[in-house]
Amino acid sequence: MNIDLTNKKALVCGGSEGIGFASAILLAESGASVTLLARNKQSLEQAYNRLAKLNASQKHSYVVADLSDPTASAHTIAEYIEKNGNFDILINNSGGPSPAPLLDEKPEKLLATFNQHIITAQLFAQIIVPHMKARKWGRIINIISTSIKTPIPSLGVSNTIRGAMASWSKTMAGELAPDGITVNNILPGSTDTGRIASIISADAQKTGKSEAEVRAIREAQIPMKRIGRPEEVAAGVLFLASVEASYITGINLPVDGGSTPCL
Repeated sequence: MNIDLTNKKALVCGGSEGIGFASAILLAESGASVTLLARNKQSLEQAYNRLAKLNASQKHSYVVADLSDPTASAHTIAEYIEKNGNFDILINNSGGPSPAPLLDEKPEKLLATFNQHIITAQLFAQIIVPHMKARKWGRIINIISTSIKTPIPSLGVSNTIRGAMASWSKTMAGELAPDGITVNNILPGSTDTGRIASIISADAQKTGKSEAEVRAIREAQIPMKRIGRPEEVAAGVLFLASVEASYITGINLPVDGGSTPCL
């Protein structure tokens, strides 16, 4: 299958590293012009410079925005679109909260995480979707977690908000399907990113084991006996962004080495 996204424009949130950057690379290699979004300008510049080397004929860019402030982020995107045009592909991807049992968490953390994920996605959709409707084509892909199928111990706030994000996505998929716009979720399992490194580090401190021991235990629990690579998750993003996936909407696609213990 030769996926061609020539003349498509993609906004990749959390695009400076990990799954976001890996997705940006594959989208760009398939012809899309990619705008990276993240809060750290230095990391964005480094990612952009790597992206720009792929194909001199493409026009990539980056936007500095902190998704924990939905209103400010939406304003930044609206200003960007006014100057540079709208997007055909939206990748919602944002880091998760620190690990802890749900009962130990303060309501303020739940609210902050809800704003970072749900409210930001809602505002971005309200800005970008009218353009997709006008073109009768669009892709919204949310990077969530396998926790929406099976909650992960000690990730109480993340489990809760990721589940809400999945419901937001399914509802939006039904509303936008008549306009040729698909809305789908990618559910990464353990993937070699900064997020999994922080979880391993927290587990090591809690259990007294070394990080290498904690990682080995985690890998032993995965049917494929290894932690995934960001590019493997990004491959799912690329397919769902393609023309070939035009009849797929409202789904959850686990990319987890077989870890999820349910259908």
